[in-house]
Amino acid sequence: MSAAKLTLIGKPGCHLCDDARAVVTTVLADFESVTLDELSILDDAALHEQYVEEIPVLLLNGRVHNIWRVDADRLRRSLEEATA
Repeated sequence: MSAAKLTLIGKPGCHLCDDARAVVTTVLADFESVTLDELSILDDAALHEQYVEEIPVLLLNGRVHNIWRVDADRLRRSLEEATA
């Protein structure tokens, strides 16, 4: 089983970011080998410039998986493939 890495990019006070985090957390309960990092666009000028209009952004192994809303079923399928 391979490991996978998720990165959630958002900012404090963002309700869509909170919604995305809730979906990701629920899905991750089934994937022990997947790690999650959270980054704020307020802490990184490059991330702010790149993603300010798209947060939340979810990266899977460094590639954009979702912007704005995270679909639990799609994320689960992608993680199953990534960790197979």
